[in-house]
Amino acid sequence: MGNFGLKNLVLINPCKLEKEAYYQAMHSKNIVENAAIYPTLDDFFKKERIDFIIGSTGTPGGSYNLSRIPIKPEELGTSINFNNKIAILFGREGNGLYNEEIELCDMIVSIPTDPSYPIMNISHAAAIIFYEIFKNRNEFPVEGLEEATAIEKEYLLSDMATIISKLALPPHKEKTGLKSFKNIINRAFITGREAHTLKGILRRIKEKLY
Repeated sequence: MGNFGLKNLVLINPCKLEKEAYYQAMHSKNIVENAAIYPTLDDFFKKERIDFIIGSTGTPGGSYNLSRIPIKPEELGTSINFNNKIAILFGREGNGLYNEEIELCDMIVSIPTDPSYPIMNISHAAAIIFYEIFKNRNEFPVEGLEEATAIEKEYLLSDMATIISKLALPPHKEKTGLKSFKNIINRAFITGREAHTLKGILRRIKEKLY
């Protein structure tokens, strides 16, 4: 984190931090000392306003597990926008993130590795993802491209849910359709202006359906 300009470390239900933790941190031990600690992810999200949640996984899902379709770190690095508050979740050593934790994420990033040894050490995975973000952090043209906030995207999802509910689809297809729309919106990193325009179109569609 220190190498790539990141300072806000959050630990969820960690083990007791012994001297070794601070020793390994070397010149960035202040990051560990100032780490925010929460008993659960829910407690963290209730306390902190997070606009976008990125999860990391070493085992991407298949076509029937839409919530786990990942992007590569280099795609994340060229798309991420720092106008909003972003959380990057890393799972446990060995087990990674559980499915219910991945469900909380707006986007999943996965590092391509050799199939014979696909799971990376968490520190190595973090370094790769942090680097891809850092190398583009000061180059990304954010002026006029402020990313849509979590609230703006929630409005879009709400409008789409209303539209889908009018199509007389089976419940499982309604759920899959809405999840697909959410994934597309999040992978596109749409701007606030685009969200406003799209909301206007969805409103017109809703009016036609009534």
